[in-house]
Amino acid sequence: SNHLDHLRHALSLAHQCIPTATAFCVGAVIVSPTGEVLSTGFSRELPGNTHAEQCALDKLLLATPPEGSIMYTTMEPCSERLSGNRPCLYRILETGGIDTVVVGVKEPTTFIKENVCERVLREKGIVYLHVSGLEREILEVAERGH
Repeated sequence: SNHLDHLRHALSLAHQCIPTATAFCVGAVIVSPTGEVLSTGFSRELPGNTHAEQCALDKLLLATPPEGSIMYTTMEPCSERLSGNRPCLYRILETGGIDTVVVGVKEPTTFIKENVCERVLREKGIVYLHVSGLEREILEVAERGH
C-alpha cells in the first residue's frame, strides 16, 4: 500500500539518526493530499534534542500544509516530553492541515508510561492509523543505543 511505502521512507530516515541512550530513533514524512512529499524529518536532525515530527514540521516551506495532508511516523508522536519541549502531538494539532497520522508502532513505555496521542487525535477528529508490517525493523532502529 501507499501507506507502507511512505512508512518505509520514514524508516529510511530513522536510520540516519545518531543513536542515544535517552531517546528513540524515529523518522517522519509529511505528504500532501495528492501524494507529494512536503517535508521529512528524523530524531535530532535539527539542533536541540528535536523529534522527527518536530523536524518535519519545522522544515515545512508552508506554515500550514494543505488540508488533508498526512503525517507518517515510524513511532507514534509523543504526548509528553521529559525535556520540557513541546510534545509533537500538540505541534501537529497547532500546525493544522494534517488530518491523518499514520504510525508504524505505538510508543514503548521505556520513557513515558502512557502515550495519549491516539486518544487525543481521535477526540480532535484526526484519523489515527496504525499500519503494521514494519514493527520489528522500526523498533530495532528506534532502540539503537539503548
